Amino acid sequence: MTKQTPTAPLALVIGATGGVGGAVAERLLAGGWRVRALNRDPETARRGRDPRLDWVKGDAMVEAEVVAAATGAALVVHGANPPGYRNWAGLQLPMLSNAIAGAKAAGARLMFPGTVYNFGPDAFPMLTETSPQTPVTRKGAIRVRMEAALAEAARDGLKVLTVRCGDFFGPRPGNNWLSQGLVKPGRPIAGVTYPGPLEVEHGWAYLPDVAETMVRLAERDDLADFEVFHMRGHSLTGRELAAALERVAGRRLPVTQLPWLAVRAIAPFNETFREMLEMRYLWERPVLMDNTRLVARLGAEPNTPVEQALAAALAGMDALPRAAAKLAA
Repeated sequence: MTKQTPTAPLALVIGATGGVGGAVAERLLAGGWRVRALNRDPETARRGRDPRLDWVKGDAMVEAEVVAAATGAALVVHGANPPGYRNWAGLQLPMLSNAIAGAKAAGARLMFPGTVYNFGPDAFPMLTETSPQTPVTRKGAIRVRMEAALAEAARDGLKVLTVRCGDFFGPRPGNNWLSQGLVKPGRPIAGVTYPGPLEVEHGWAYLPDVAETMVRLAERDDLADFEVFHMRGHSLTGRELAAALERVAGRRLPVTQLPWLAVRAIAPFNETFREMLEMRYLWERPVLMDNTRLVARLGAEPNTPVEQALAAALAGMDALPRAAAKLAA
């Protein structure tokens, strides 16, 4: 366990109970940073988490509370994300605006995890940092507006680091396709439900690798005031992903197609299903990230072997068969 010192740099993490925010907080602590975590209920949030996290009470939707929490920080990590895809229009832009205000007040760099939602099919299959952003969904349009707000803030003096990735997955189950769509949490994996054609490549990003990449970049002294990088992660066809899950589970896994007709029928009455339906286009064609710029800066992209990453993800979902769990321990 790395010991934090009073002179170590301070980071504020907004969304430390989530996937990206939690992974980045862990990596910052491991690297000797002091980490302050904003949460509306810090007493509940700290249970079962690293005791070195300094939890402070605050709401990401309240600018004054974010600004106060950011006092003294050299880095502000915006990892907040509405659960279950709910109310993006009402929450995403206000929360980001408050994170920008907090980072500006502290003179900190703002670190932002980007996604592929910004991009439409005209930019596929290989996405670069400068690919045209012509989204075809409401969520994509919101993401474009969020990144536009970051660019505007950078023109006004804020330092910004954005790292865009494919679909997140990691040791904690949460708001991601692997644990909410492909595999059922809470029971040993018995099959895979896949959202797209099995021969189409799809980009995946293992959260500890994302955190490692983001922190390594943030700690560099050669960053410009506004930087954007893409992570390639794991580019896998549906068949390759299913085969890797079989090897991890140590058993045959039948693969079925996600019943999009049923999703469409339920979507008018369920916001999560409605938002999932919007994202279907990302599974129908290859969507890959060009990491040339990242590799040029870091020398190599952090990349955990896919089977090791999937084993950790299944274990976190309590979905790893008992025999495989013993081997992974």
